[in-house]
Amino acid sequence: MISRSYANLLDLANGNFPAMEEPRRKMFSRTMTVPGVLSELDDDQARSVSSESPSTVLADRLIVVANQLPIKATRRIDDKGDSSWNFSWDENSLYKHIKDGLPEEMEVIYVGSLRAEIDPSEQDDVSQILLERFKCVPAFIPPSVLDKYYHGFCKQHLWPLFHYRLPFSASHGGRFDRSLWEAYVAANKIFSQKVIEVINPDDDYVWIHDYHLMVLPTFLRRHFNRLRMGFFLHSPFPSSEIYRTLPVREEILKALLNADLLGFHTFDYARHFLSCCSRMLGLEYQSKRGYIGLEYYGRTIGIKIMPSGIHMGQMESVLRQSDKQSRVRALAQQFEGKTVLLGVDDLDIFKGVNLKVLAMEQMLKSHRSWLGRAVLVQILNPARGKGRHVEEIEAEIRTSTERINQELGSPGYTPIVLVDTPLSLSEKAAYYTISEAAVVTAIRDGMNLTPYEYVVCRQGISGSDVSDSPQKSMLVVSEFVGCSPSLSGAIRVNPWNVDATAEAMYEAISTPEVEKQMRHEKHYRYVSSHDVAYWSRSFFQDLERNCADHFRRRCWGIGLSFGFRVVALDPMFRKLTMDAIIDAYGRAQSRTILLDYDGTVMPQSSIDTSPSEEVISIINRLCNDPKNMVFVISGRGKESLSKWFDPCEKLGLAAEHGYFMRWPADKEWETCAQNTNFTWMQMAEPVMKLYTEATDGSYIERKESALVWHHQDADPSFGSAQAKEMLDHLESVLANEPVVVKSGQYIVEVKPQGVTKGLVAEKIFLSMFRKERRADFVLCVGDDRSDEDMFVMIGDAIKAGVILNNKSVFACTVGQKPSKAEYYLDDTVEVINMLENLGDISDSEDDDPGSSSS
Repeated sequence: MISRSYANLLDLANGNFPAMEEPRRKMFSRTMTVPGVLSELDDDQARSVSSESPSTVLADRLIVVANQLPIKATRRIDDKGDSSWNFSWDENSLYKHIKDGLPEEMEVIYVGSLRAEIDPSEQDDVSQILLERFKCVPAFIPPSVLDKYYHGFCKQHLWPLFHYRLPFSASHGGRFDRSLWEAYVAANKIFSQKVIEVINPDDDYVWIHDYHLMVLPTFLRRHFNRLRMGFFLHSPFPSSEIYRTLPVREEILKALLNADLLGFHTFDYARHFLSCCSRMLGLEYQSKRGYIGLEYYGRTIGIKIMPSGIHMGQMESVLRQSDKQSRVRALAQQFEGKTVLLGVDDLDIFKGVNLKVLAMEQMLKSHRSWLGRAVLVQILNPARGKGRHVEEIEAEIRTSTERINQELGSPGYTPIVLVDTPLSLSEKAAYYTISEAAVVTAIRDGMNLTPYEYVVCRQGISGSDVSDSPQKSMLVVSEFVGCSPSLSGAIRVNPWNVDATAEAMYEAISTPEVEKQMRHEKHYRYVSSHDVAYWSRSFFQDLERNCADHFRRRCWGIGLSFGFRVVALDPMFRKLTMDAIIDAYGRAQSRTILLDYDGTVMPQSSIDTSPSEEVISIINRLCNDPKNMVFVISGRGKESLSKWFDPCEKLGLAAEHGYFMRWPADKEWETCAQNTNFTWMQMAEPVMKLYTEATDGSYIERKESALVWHHQDADPSFGSAQAKEMLDHLESVLANEPVVVKSGQYIVEVKPQGVTKGLVAEKIFLSMFRKERRADFVLCVGDDRSDEDMFVMIGDAIKAGVILNNKSVFACTVGQKPSKAEYYLDDTVEVINMLENLGDISDSEDDDPGSSSS
């Protein structure tokens, strides 16, 4: 079945997603068990399903979405000349083996396209066959869209860029073409429609694969707010300096952040992605108990680092095949007396085959004893892409090979053997078995499982003829390949350094036999235990863990186009409205109002940090109400606060997070901490100066009781890295000093122990309690980590009976983010508006002759 909604590509690419038409028929009999809650933000979002109740269906399902189904499709013609389609599993597809790592009772559904072009008249029948026999749902992409989507945007833009190739000129990679982006969006929408046809959002998990479908999470999240969804990238993710050149960089980042778990092969790829999120979206990540999480509008997106593996059962099955064993004997005879180095690579510009050929030449010239004995067998798999660059690299490889064979070859000896006919896995396994070393010199590659396959083939199968071969393997692996970090016994090389690669190849074949065997044992132990089942099981377990509270949280979608995101909050976390606070404020006889300054009554971005006349006026109105005890509790110094709030005589102040405190109507400051010894500053300041000199844009703020290092104007990634390093350094230097070292929003602060805003709040409440004036209304507003201490302390005070009325306590954070507070306001404007409304109530009480004056 083909959706008609791909037609308007321009609307799609601009993010104006029209409401998806209803499928003409459901391909699965499963139905949603809960009617759902509809959120009407726009036409498309109005169809979003946001169920508040768990499903009654017990068995979970996993929907695997990839560009291509793990299916082989061939056209068959019978004796009568009639044609029909023949389908079978593609055993070489990684996606087909994902189910091996999942619980046996879990059903796996595949959504993807077919490699064959199916006529529209046959598509319904093909869909039914694939569904019934293979549990596959094909996405049929019109040829006009497919070419621009796959060969266009995927292969001309994303794939080169992710492999660090920039389009410096129109002839070198091609300029960005928005029509290709439109086709990419259109294709992703078609995939989303197929997923929507079969999904039960309350019970199913969705696992999306690779760069072909990076905007698919947004399409699905717009329809199902609580959908449990993971994404795994099988290619490299480039550094931010490369990625930021992509014109649609933010659209893709935001789309990926609509998934719940993002998987990468290596830490480098994950680090580059996190760096892009930091530089382009201002998001920071945290590592907690071994898990990396990225906070995004109340949702925590998990970052998974786990290289994929091979299917051990499939490899062992291949090794048992008789034709493979006969092929081994034929190859052993062909290369008798020779030491074989093996390369197995796709024919593309990033595999470094041309560099490998030159390295082989250099090795033979540098170590003449191997001339006539060492042979490089290079298997060239068919190119996945097309274009002039593929033709150029193939011509270069062939030209170099012919030259080297002519110069260094002799009768009966060919130094470099090119195998450019398509080979089955069984045929490749025969080459693996007879080779002494495998050489992978890609200049950039996502994972590359060739070394894994080579190690397993060298191990052989117990009880077969293959097991008689020496169990040893040597690997020469480019450091720019995803599998490199996991193969600790491999010889790692920079493929651009031809001389160094040549020496590594020499080392691989001349290493003593005992060491070869030891390296092989290390390789095989890792490869056999970290197979594709281990990878899929680990990813799915993390996806389950990351989505554990999906149906407990309140979610809603906001934003249009690719700016769409889901805001997820704790069920008890809600916006503070005047309706909620006005009655409690009016009834109360003893109120306490605690306010942070920066980020609460004053925007963080303000250049002029002094309070406006409006703020002074509102605070004075609140202070003049005899029922109110009002405090501003800030991290700023006492001199600044005294100067700024001099007109507010009845206002209480706490400076430097509570080290200094001044009660209302009192001009004297008191010290709240016992420690007055600041000799530690002489130790801490030189350390901070060291980092300040090395970090452009950073500076030190010296307070009476604390030292603060600011890095908001430094390079985001470098400043963050320096802050973490400084934190460790200061904690080590000041280990025996009565201070605490804390990191905050673009700061690292050293302050005396026992100084927190929470202790200030406790002191205020206890003072009121002793004066028999227990607070029966509390409003506490703050925006950063230091304010969380106040929120926690308020909860403790309620339990201790120091605060009178639990229902009249309003702990409120500024901004929708995880907090110990139960309420939030969006920004400082809403804080000021709320305080102004409370001031109006106090004014009306003063004007009321019947109001209490106590």
